[in-house]
Amino acid sequence: MKNISKIVIAFISILAVSCNADDVDNRPVLESVSAPEMTLPLTGKTFVLTENNANNEADLFKWTAAEYSHDVVVSYTLLIDAKDGDFTNAQTLASTSDISQASVSVKTLNQAAIELGAVPGTAKLFDVKVKCNVAGSTAMETEETITISITAYSGLLAYPFTDWYLVGDATVADWNNNNGNQPMFRSGSNAKLYKYTGYFKAGYFKVISTLGSWTPMYGMGDGGSLVYRATNADADPASFNIPTAGYYTFSMNLQTLTYTLVPYNASAATTYTTIGFIGSSRTGTDAGWGEDTDMVQSTFDPHIWTLTISLFDGKGKFRANNAWDVNWGGDTAFSGYTANGASGGDIPVSKSKYKVYFNDLDGSYLMLPNQQ
Repeated sequence: MKNISKIVIAFISILAVSCNADDVDNRPVLESVSAPEMTLPLTGKTFVLTENNANNEADLFKWTAAEYSHDVVVSYTLLIDAKDGDFTNAQTLASTSDISQASVSVKTLNQAAIELGAVPGTAKLFDVKVKCNVAGSTAMETEETITISITAYSGLLAYPFTDWYLVGDATVADWNNNNGNQPMFRSGSNAKLYKYTGYFKAGYFKVISTLGSWTPMYGMGDGGSLVYRATNADADPASFNIPTAGYYTFSMNLQTLTYTLVPYNASAATTYTTIGFIGSSRTGTDAGWGEDTDMVQSTFDPHIWTLTISLFDGKGKFRANNAWDVNWGGDTAFSGYTANGASGGDIPVSKSKYKVYFNDLDGSYLMLPNQQ
């Protein structure tokens, strides 16, 4: 009886495998039938974009639906590139799922044009096409692009702040006024207050505002006062002195024209292996909170981190070692201070290309927009 049962079970198993194999062999193959084609706007349309209308719709872009041999969910991506480009570095204007149209704002169209080399105020030609994807099938894209003319505006973020950089043989740049000079970190609540906590070599330094120029400049005065040099014709102020190499906090108050320079005890500070920037501003969606973009650690001071990155409208934070155990946030755009290792708010970010600086000793951050 046991032997008969075993034979029956084996037969059923073989039959099941045979049926599964047949199912695979007979499974319908998904085939591409026709690619989407752009219908609106018509090729040759001209767009003259203005900043006053940034949040308005530039146009409704439409295309025919892609056809496949079976009913499937189709994902569409609306792409733009410079005229006669190969779309290798194309900008994405919109993404949809099973919808063959997308409203594109003036701001989105303008930013894409700027990223692709448009000169503000000058008309430039661009090609637009649609690419579609379905799981398990080869991607399709429009056979013919439409060509449009865009006159973009500057697209620069308003940045009504002055930045100050360290220069001197006590600093990473030495006495070169355009050599990766370390900027000071500006308070998020008072644009007249600046601070930098970090490593200095024994030597001297001053502070300049325009990279590549020795003016304007601040130097050392008597009794903790700052001396301002506006033009090259003005006298060169004295340098701030670092008597012994080590960590210091240098602060400037441009309201009172005073400064402080005091030693900083960094002996107990953690030297992190990795610090990254994370948040919705990385991708323009909440998916940006899934992973970091790693920053570059300074070889001069291991507590200073930098990153050049194009960001979207959204929010972000800094965190150590790709985990949330230690993270830093803030509530002010462009710059601010946070407590060391504390979980602060989410830093508001507007779409632009940034040079980002972060100091893990005191949580200071500086995000300089409008980078080329």
